[in-house]
Amino acid sequence: MDWFSVDNVLFSLDSRGVTLIDLCSAAIGLTCVFLATRARKENFWVGYVYNVLLFFLFMQKHLYASMLLQPISFALNVYGHYRWTHPKEGEADAKKELKITLLSWRLRGFYLGGWMVLALCWGFVLSRLHIVNEGLFPPAQQPYLDTFVMVTFLTAQLLSAKKKLECWGCWMTANVTNFILYLRSGLLFLPIVATAYMVMAVFGFLGWFRRISNDKLPASGGEIIQ
Repeated sequence: MDWFSVDNVLFSLDSRGVTLIDLCSAAIGLTCVFLATRARKENFWVGYVYNVLLFFLFMQKHLYASMLLQPISFALNVYGHYRWTHPKEGEADAKKELKITLLSWRLRGFYLGGWMVLALCWGFVLSRLHIVNEGLFPPAQQPYLDTFVMVTFLTAQLLSAKKKLECWGCWMTANVTNFILYLRSGLLFLPIVATAYMVMAVFGFLGWFRRISNDKLPASGGEIIQ
């Protein structure tokens, strides 16, 4: 379909084109984040569509780590959708949905260590991907920065699926890095969207923090995998 093409420019910002898929991705993505800030399970349905749009957008911009993130992100959406609506015994809130909790310090260290190792290893792979088949995979743009964003988003989404307050710290980090990545990749419209995501992530953190404070929930999770 022509509207999937990054060459189908609707208007320009500072001589850089904005396409229909850019606008649709931005609108759907912001809707998804807004619903997440309100802890609404409907954010997952919107997130499925968002993953599909971003897959095509990043594929055409040769941002392979961000492109490959989308199928994984889709699977995490499915997992999160199930976890939010099917809490285990003792995990349900007043609405019988998964309640918001905190990670233990042990788990925070585990996620941080795994994030660093995965980002470095995957960045190295992407920087060499064009050697395998340059016709299929032109040299990747900003492979390590792209991978940093990918791994941070995956961590944020996994924590979101578990409804952990710390997910918003990851979202904020990812949005700041995404802002830089988009600018360096020639995607002028998306940094504006990333700024909007950042603002919403701050409100999301504050909203979830208030819920924890009101419910007086203790820190959860002494084991590595919950």
